[in-house]
Amino acid sequence: MTRAPSAAAGDDPTLLAEAVARRRNFAIISHPDAGKTTLTEKLLLYGGAIQQAGAVKARGEQRRVTSDWMELEKQRGISITSTVLQFDYDGCTINLLDTPGHQDFSEDTYRTLAAADNAVMLEDAAKGLEPQTRKLFEVCRMRQIPIFTFINKMDRPCREPLELLDEIERELGLAPWAVNWPIGSGERFRGVIDRRTHDVILFERAERGRQAAERRLSLDDPALADLVEPELLAQAREELDLLEGAGAPLDLEQVHAGEQTPLFFGSAMTNFGVRPFLDAFLELAQRPVPRQSSDGPVSPLRPGFSGFVFKLQANMDARHRDRVAFVRVCSGRFEKDMTVQHARSGRTIRLSRPQKLFGQDREVVEEAFPGDVIGLNNPGVFAIGDTLYSGPAVEFEGIPCFSPEIFAWLRNPNPSSFKSFRKGVNELREEGAVQILYDTDASKRDPVLAAVGQLQLEVVQHRLEHEYGVPTRLEPLGYSVARWVEGGWPALERIGRVFNCKAMRDAWDRPVLLFRNDWNLQQLQEDHPDLGLAAVAPVVSGREPIAL
Repeated sequence: MTRAPSAAAGDDPTLLAEAVARRRNFAIISHPDAGKTTLTEKLLLYGGAIQQAGAVKARGEQRRVTSDWMELEKQRGISITSTVLQFDYDGCTINLLDTPGHQDFSEDTYRTLAAADNAVMLEDAAKGLEPQTRKLFEVCRMRQIPIFTFINKMDRPCREPLELLDEIERELGLAPWAVNWPIGSGERFRGVIDRRTHDVILFERAERGRQAAERRLSLDDPALADLVEPELLAQAREELDLLEGAGAPLDLEQVHAGEQTPLFFGSAMTNFGVRPFLDAFLELAQRPVPRQSSDGPVSPLRPGFSGFVFKLQANMDARHRDRVAFVRVCSGRFEKDMTVQHARSGRTIRLSRPQKLFGQDREVVEEAFPGDVIGLNNPGVFAIGDTLYSGPAVEFEGIPCFSPEIFAWLRNPNPSSFKSFRKGVNELREEGAVQILYDTDASKRDPVLAAVGQLQLEVVQHRLEHEYGVPTRLEPLGYSVARWVEGGWPALERIGRVFNCKAMRDAWDRPVLLFRNDWNLQQLQEDHPDLGLAAVAPVVSGREPIAL
């Protein structure tokens, strides 16, 4: 295991460059049930970060998955919130940004992708591309994030591998390059052929949660005839010959530009193909790259520390009712107890208890480098999108809000618990668990929850009750489309009364129009063609949000 240099790497360009070169940072994107949490656990297993992988649906004394720490995640067997898992493997420090798989929490995934240098697109071999995968792919393309594809569940009945490659190229405009190729599928899935070395990697099923036994042989080794059915090996060879004749070579420039995707086959559940994927990923993945700021790209080799907050999380440790800000380090060297500038407020802040994150587990970190993610205690100072820096001033691009589709009044039936209700609503809004809207009539004090999916609302209610001791009631509003008014309140006042929609205020006192359906939205746009409406909220800087 290689440790980051403890010398003043931020002051030594060579040491800083070495630390950056060792970093790999990525998020996994997928449709629900494609096996994302299982693959995450197996990567941790092969990385040596855990000794036994937990199953998604744990029962009895079987271990829970490391990445799912929230009680509701454990109950439902799904990932609800993003977290960070950092571990060392083969001389590299890997920051795995674990994201929610459920589509109702896609906005949390959008924010997390802002901190990622690479993405792993996970596909179910039987289903191919699915709706949530397509949506998240478009976010990666918008951010020009390199994509690595892992075709999962090859140990089950699945589609033809060549058909899966064709679908990716045809529907996503992304050129796949198979780094390895499967030998068989379903119950006859025997292993993979490494396309670059022409080695055959055979797998044997291992005890549940343990690393699979692997055997590597040359493709020309005569012993293969006794280990693999001849017809399976012949079919794999034939398909590889087709790929070699028809496909372009692997081009790292195109991979890092998001135009070509290295593609792997395997089964996360049985551990088949996980180690070959991890080894190749470390070789091919993009190192930490410059981040866009108000003054242009900021190089990770910039001597002064800089980073941005991409996520807030309350009550990760229920015993201490803590609030943690997740900070992606973008440049220079971060040190414990360092003093930084908070770009939005202009305040000087001392970062005295930085934490290395591993799911819910944390330990004090002495230093961090570009590509790393650290946790900072948040006494209400940080907001999503905030920039922290030392040295010359810098401010990174903010993280926008996406258009919600479900709206409901959040009622507090017990007036005596209003203080806890207000605290819970404000903290959950800060961490981005849900968007909060307010009625334009100031006498109506109850907030409106605005979410992408119904499960988001259920999580907010669950957390208010179990983390803040406040049972609540939801009253749905009959709207499904939201648009921010470009030009703010003056633009809305100029057109006078609006019909078939409801005007609300967001947390930054910006006008938001709610529509019952797309037809009502189109009608307003036809009646007032000069009124600009945006589906993505503009980024706000230098202003504090409205508290309940």
